[in-house]
Amino acid sequence: MNKKVLITGATGFVGYHLIEKAIGAGLDVYAAVRPNSDRSHLSEFDIRYIDLNYTAINDLVKTLEEHQFNYIIHAAGTTKAKTSADYNKVNAEYTKNLALAAVTVKISLEKFVFVSSLAALGPLTDLSARIQDDTPAHPVTNYGASKLLAEQYLFEITALPLIVIRPTAVYGPREKDIFILFKTISRGLEPHIGSFKQHLSFVYVKDLADVIVNALFSEVSGKRYNVSDGYVYDRYVLASTVKKAIGKRTFKFHIPVGVVGLMASFMDLLYINSKNTPTLNKEKMAELTAVNWACNIDSAKEDLGYAPQFNLGRGILATIKWYRENGWL
Repeated sequence: MNKKVLITGATGFVGYHLIEKAIGAGLDVYAAVRPNSDRSHLSEFDIRYIDLNYTAINDLVKTLEEHQFNYIIHAAGTTKAKTSADYNKVNAEYTKNLALAAVTVKISLEKFVFVSSLAALGPLTDLSARIQDDTPAHPVTNYGASKLLAEQYLFEITALPLIVIRPTAVYGPREKDIFILFKTISRGLEPHIGSFKQHLSFVYVKDLADVIVNALFSEVSGKRYNVSDGYVYDRYVLASTVKKAIGKRTFKFHIPVGVVGLMASFMDLLYINSKNTPTLNKEKMAELTAVNWACNIDSAKEDLGYAPQFNLGRGILATIKWYRENGWL
């Protein structure tokens, strides 16, 4: 009998690739999805669906006990919320509730992998170093702070067989935010915010799925790992790689940081009474204008056998191929 893994956030961009990888690893996958979520893109997979009530630990205990999971990958969360309280509720409180249920229930849980974010640590303010797994945390967004709070909650639950994975900017098939840049470049435009020097890092989604699923089988517990493709890129590499792959010439221009900041403030104001959050907002500005997002992945390589297969060039080609085949570009 195959072992069982619960994957939360299963209908999301990363969730799809986690399901694909977990099935390939011989696991029976249970996908936690909200009742109103679109799951049509998951129809190709032989998986079971469950609904989790993150607000009630007793309900979570009953669900976990009923299914007797061997592993949990907690990838659910929100990247767009109105307030820090909203972020903390979904990204931290719900995470804590699931973890408390996992250590309360009578199951032989072998690993709980929490998908955090490099935003939990925040960027560096100079270009001379890389973000280490143990770099003191200084998140610059409410999102990052909520992920950090979730990590702090989890590490207080000492009985939890925990591994935390902190991916940098994730791209690949089905991704929708960085995809906006792909669309913009395909129209011949190449905007940049300011003209200051930056170090950026990226990870292709299949590499991320590999390290997360492989972490389930690791003997390591109680550790956190930053995850990128291992390279450091300057601010222009993403755009130049995309336009080369698309075969498009662009009009390259720089928008002053102050102007984009005003645009972000305006968008926040425009959406103030909407349940949705704009793609460009003051939260996002703090990340986009940070100086250094480069991180060290040596520990993930050593402890988890992480061996990323996609640098930005190879990953962008694979991503654009998928976008074109599926009518996105």
